[in-house]
Amino acid sequence: MDAPAADAPGGRGRVPRVLVVTAVQVEAEAVAAGTAGATGAARRPRVDVLAGGVGPAAVAAATATALAGASAAGDPYTLVVSAGIGGGFAPHAPLGSVVVAAEIVAADLGADTPDGYLAVEELGFGRSTHRPPAALAAAMARSLAACPDFPSLLAPVLTVSTVTGTARRTVELASRHPRAAAEGMEGFGVAEAAAVHRLPCAEVRAISNTVGPRDRAAWRIGPALAALKGAFSLLNPVFEETFDDRRP
Repeated sequence: MDAPAADAPGGRGRVPRVLVVTAVQVEAEAVAAGTAGATGAARRPRVDVLAGGVGPAAVAAATATALAGASAAGDPYTLVVSAGIGGGFAPHAPLGSVVVAAEIVAADLGADTPDGYLAVEELGFGRSTHRPPAALAAAMARSLAACPDFPSLLAPVLTVSTVTGTARRTVELASRHPRAAAEGMEGFGVAEAAAVHRLPCAEVRAISNTVGPRDRAAWRIGPALAALKGAFSLLNPVFEETFDDRRP
């Protein structure tokens, strides 16, 4: 589903339209502030930011509604991005770092059995993983790696319906997903909605806390929101390149 033709600076044709979906308003404000101060794109993408709610179900419904509305209006989106703060798996993702998802994984979509956890694919239906376009994810990671203000990495991001708060659960998730660097509650829901509309989807997580025993006093939400803002100030050129790779 490509965006319709639109005038752009310099008469270079269509302008990319990106939907960034967060869980809560404070995350949306950080993303919006980052995109407002972004530089470097020859054709500044139109970026809309939506606070879609907490958890995969709420955010999938909100994302699907926004995408359907844009399509019905004749001005569809070209890219969907799930974004927000989240937990980081030590030692991969320290506090204040930014993770670009190489995979978006529904880590608890399956069944517990006496022999261990079975992902939904092993049950014979559904899917638990979305893979952002490899070139898109790599380009996003390269863009963020050039910034000295925060460390960044490209790795799987887990979507959970219950935030991890015990050592036992941390070990369980890390053993099933040893390359995972972060967890959040919305990425898979956003990706499911994007897939229905046949749109590419990516995920960006700024790390506010370490995945493990719940310790609110150790969370660093302010620095994570600052890193989220900084990340989105760098991504406009990547969004433009992704759009240019699409064919009418």
